[in-house]
This record gives sequence, structure tokens and C-alpha cells, in this order.
Amino acid sequence: MNPAARTDIQDREHIVLLVDTFYDKVRVDVVLGGVFNGVIGDRWPEHLEKMYRFWATVLINEGSYSGAPVRPHLDMPIGGQHFQRWLELFHGTVDDLFQGPVADLAKRNADRMAEMFQERINRYRERPTQHIQ
Repeated sequence: MNPAARTDIQDREHIVLLVDTFYDKVRVDVVLGGVFNGVIGDRWPEHLEKMYRFWATVLINEGSYSGAPVRPHLDMPIGGQHFQRWLELFHGTVDDLFQGPVADLAKRNADRMAEMFQERINRYRERPTQHIQ
């Protein structure tokens, strides 16, 4: 997309574009592709729909997502390098497609989520019987 033509994230169409573009990159990424494809398998449409609802709730107050986003990630074979690469791809995707306060919010939320997920996954691995949301 032409950088001059970038707008801010404003509606569900923008959320779908962001999520689809990001996960197109994730699916073929040397660091993340095997992990995501291995866990999601042929359930990509369901995963993408869940991600549309999640990001639409977080960024444009759609209110369509509810759930415990950390729980499905607890037993995944992921660590710091995976989160670092996830953030690189996410930030790059946002910057390629959008600019503005909501785009900035998307990147800040991604940073906070990655930090929180890593913290909770590490805590779970240290004490797997502990209940984590």
C-alpha cells in the first residue's frame, strides 16, 4: 500500500485486512509458520474469525469477543523468539497498512499482550497446576 494512502484503523473491514495480511505472513514465516500451522491445522477460518472479533473488540470497541486468550497458548512450543518475531510481523503489518492513533494503539496492545502472554506462560510452566486465565 502506498504510505501516503494509509488511513487509520476505523472499521471491521480494516480489522479483516489487518488480520488476514498479518496471518498470511505468519503462516509462511520460518519461525512462526510451523507452530501456528501445527496447532491450527485446517481450522484457519475459525481462528481468523476469532481474531477478527478479538481485534475489533480491542481496537474499535465492537464488543464481539469474549474468552480467555492466554489459555490456548499455554502448551504451545513457544518462547521469547516466537513472541519477538510475532511482534516484528505485527508491527510491520500495521505500519504497511495503516497510520494514526488506532494503529498506534494496535501496536501498543500487541506489545502488552506479548509481554503478558510470556509472563503467564512462564508462570504456568513453572507451576502447571495453577489456574491461568
